[in-house]
Amino acid sequence: MAHHAPRPPSYRSTQVARLTAAPRPRWSRFTTVLAALAGAAVVLTGAATAAHADPSVAEIERQIDQDWNRLEPIIEQHNATRQDLAAKRRQADALAKRIEPLQLQVDLAMNQVTGLAAEAYKGENVSAVNALLGSSSPGELVDQLEMLDRFAQRQQRDVRAVKELRDKLAAEKAPLDQMVAQLTRTEAQLAAKKKQINAEIDRLQKLRLKVYGNGGGGALRPAPCPAGYPGGPAGTAVKFACAQIGKPYVWGAEGPNSYDCSGLMLAAWAKAGVSLPHNARQQRQVTARVSRADLRPGDLVFYYADLHHVGMYVGGGWVVHASQAGQPVKMKRVDDGPVNSYGRLG
Repeated sequence: MAHHAPRPPSYRSTQVARLTAAPRPRWSRFTTVLAALAGAAVVLTGAATAAHADPSVAEIERQIDQDWNRLEPIIEQHNATRQDLAAKRRQADALAKRIEPLQLQVDLAMNQVTGLAAEAYKGENVSAVNALLGSSSPGELVDQLEMLDRFAQRQQRDVRAVKELRDKLAAEKAPLDQMVAQLTRTEAQLAAKKKQINAEIDRLQKLRLKVYGNGGGGALRPAPCPAGYPGGPAGTAVKFACAQIGKPYVWGAEGPNSYDCSGLMLAAWAKAGVSLPHNARQQRQVTARVSRADLRPGDLVFYYADLHHVGMYVGGGWVVHASQAGQPVKMKRVDDGPVNSYGRLG
């Protein structure tokens, strides 16, 4: 009876460490995923010379699913942050437009004060004093002193007005400057996170290609889609979702050529005139809860305790969803995965 050679101790220790490790922050887990995938790549690429059997297709699929379920929450959070960033950008633009007239006032006033300073520098006020000293009579001197006092007071008022305008502008501009600085930091963080997500997806793709090459994944439309047509907005949404079957998964995408899970729901219901956020958890928050028994085509099905995946019920016990990188939009059984809840729009 043939026996497979035992797996190297490093493989077992990796698996035991993964199962027994205490919960860690999300980015720590994300780093662990990268390390685990790197280790898996070593096992796969060394299979030709190692004295043990290659991991089976089922083992590779299980590993991909586990790693993807760690990555997808990060993708959904990225979508939410990107959406919030766009809203903050619009707020910043609106604030900048609102204070633009005040900025023009300050610029004009500063030009006037600069002119007064230039006059004083050129000695025009000194010339006025010299003229007073040369007055021909006491009465003329008093009149000219009063005129000079009024001129000085006007200068003071102009300078004070400019200072007040400048302070007002600074007070209104401070939140804008703070917002722009925060947006700049957030954009940098998103760019870094996007790079990490793409690197992780590339690793998952390499694992999948070792198993399937450029094919695999099973039938995309194993049953009629939709199984029943509900009419109205739900009918429009479900018909659109079914029409996207076969299009590629691209994280952060909401069509028309590719989608991620929440992006597909957003696009389908947008076709029906209903606006949804690009985040599965937020989509759950804006839908009415329904029971499994009351499901009808167009309802959303949310998966996992942290609500990081969503699909659309199309009837007959099936959903349409954008599952993960490397797999196109397709149908699956509604219970194929840990269902969290069901939601209805409209």
